[in-house]
Amino acid sequence: MTLVPFSDLARAAYCPRQLYYVRRDDERSVPPKARERIDLAFRYDELVDAADRVLRQLPLHRSPATYRRNLAQLRERDEYDRLVDPASERGFLSGKDCHGTVHKVLEPDGKETEGADADDPEPSPPPIPTLVSSGEPPENGVWEPQAVRAVGLAKALAWDREREIERALVEYPAVGVVREVRLTLRKKAAYREALRAARSIDGPPPRVDDDRCNACDYAAECGTRRRSLRSLLG
Repeated sequence: MTLVPFSDLARAAYCPRQLYYVRRDDERSVPPKARERIDLAFRYDELVDAADRVLRQLPLHRSPATYRRNLAQLRERDEYDRLVDPASERGFLSGKDCHGTVHKVLEPDGKETEGADADDPEPSPPPIPTLVSSGEPPENGVWEPQAVRAVGLAKALAWDREREIERALVEYPAVGVVREVRLTLRKKAAYREALRAARSIDGPPPRVDDDRCNACDYAAECGTRRRSLRSLLG
């Protein structure tokens, strides 16, 4: 069965019709400004004590003082050292159902983990995949499409390592916060629904017409009553 890109999972969870247009146009490029914000996830140790003048030159979503405070709180987390120095960065990961880029893989000891064996019946803690987002987090948790993509990462890593992966992380480096995604029954069900939607698209899916359309670049072409910011400014 065809493997689904991780990014397609997120789009299918957000709006299958948007995914149809993206596939039709073969447009999955990351905008330059978003790429700059994603790159911040690999500079935490450098930025946590950076001066205001340095931070003001970066594409942050927070003031320098708030950003430093957020990174200082992040530094207190158990995963911080591994976020700063992950076992792998921007690697390609392929699972049973989906594939694509995993921004980081965090290992408990910095090395690839293994399951239990005859000499050591206790398996080492599982690795943690991370997804880096260029945007803003919600007040609590992560956005549903990002949660679906994070579950896809975890399931692909579990397939690759032949062991259960219980959680993933979503990083918001332009804000300086990291959120956890647990593979609950509800989140795994949302993942399966998005996977089915992504695989079933062979023509334009039904339109939606709600707040999702406000942020969609295809709103005008789609024929909804709402118009995207890009269409209004164009």
